[in-house]
Amino acid sequence: MKASDVRTKTADQLNDELASLKKEQFNLRFQKATGQLEKTARVKIVRRDIARIKTIAAEKASAKKA
Repeated sequence: MKASDVRTKTADQLNDELASLKKEQFNLRFQKATGQLEKTARVKIVRRDIARIKTIAAEKASAKKA
């Protein structure tokens, strides 16, 4: 997911995407603990996508206040 794609989304869409990524992150952690995780790189990608969404959401919130 690119930052430019995230910036075009609304706050509600960002919240929905964040929730789905957190759910996926939980599932990946569970798979890792049980030894069923096949795509280990996906953990890093999901973690960075979550951070990207949170950062852009915070930018939008601060811009809304100012």
